[in-house]
Amino acid sequence: MTVMAMSAPGQDVRRHELAAFLRSRRERITPEQVGLPRGRRRRTPGLRREEVAHLSAVGVTWYTWLEQARDIQVSPQVLDALAEALLLDPTERSHLFALAGATDPHPEAPCSVVTPTLRRLLDQLEPVPAAIQNSRYDFLAHNRTFGQLFCDLDALPREDRNSLWLAFTNEEFRASVTDLPEVMRALAGKLRAAMAEHLAEPAWKELVRRLEEASPEFRELWARHEVVAPGGRVKMIRNARVGLLGFEHTNLWLGPNAGTHLVTYVPVDDATQAGVARLLDLVVRERQGQAEGALAIA
Repeated sequence: MTVMAMSAPGQDVRRHELAAFLRSRRERITPEQVGLPRGRRRRTPGLRREEVAHLSAVGVTWYTWLEQARDIQVSPQVLDALAEALLLDPTERSHLFALAGATDPHPEAPCSVVTPTLRRLLDQLEPVPAAIQNSRYDFLAHNRTFGQLFCDLDALPREDRNSLWLAFTNEEFRASVTDLPEVMRALAGKLRAAMAEHLAEPAWKELVRRLEEASPEFRELWARHEVVAPGGRVKMIRNARVGLLGFEHTNLWLGPNAGTHLVTYVPVDDATQAGVARLLDLVVRERQGQAEGALAIA
């Protein structure tokens, strides 16, 4: 009985601290930072609760209760989504999970390398599709054009936002790649070369295990032990919404080693330039409609 009496007030304090932390992080972010329209009658500093709920794919009522310090359960997966939506840095992310009393499912989360400056750079490159990848070819962040170039990246779980996983298992992504056999062979070889420095790391071994389990094509290519150096080239992509697009694919390394890098897809002709501009316009219109719909429901 004594333990329960002591723990309940502590839990209540933690819930209120979590609620205050979430509100403070929400209020510091502008709609433009997360690709949402500002609108004419915005009075709330930063994002609205409805917008955070939309970005995190959680219910508006549930998120409101969370900010009201209600006694509700919060899963690590939801906390992960909130950390991404609120653009938390590594320290803030750790604080979020500590306040919620939960274990971080991604302790080496993308926000550890994707700084606010890099996120602004991605946005400013639009409509040129751009993303940030690590040496394991996970997509850590991307701008709106890149998010719809091959498939809807934002609709995928974090663990599926990986070039190899998409190339070997995602049908929408595979349909967009005009030279899929060559791309699959190159990706398998690049991963093999990059993995030489990470052979004992669980995340790398888990990616290979998932790919071998899911794709006979990957198993066959992986068994060849081919290695391919990272590099750029011209890519033709068949986008489901705006048609065939041609790009010069380039990498800009963000550190001294061939690890985290900025990926850009620069249009090779006027038709592609116009195509990516149309694609960005479609994405902006859709997000504006979704945001207005969320506000109407609330």
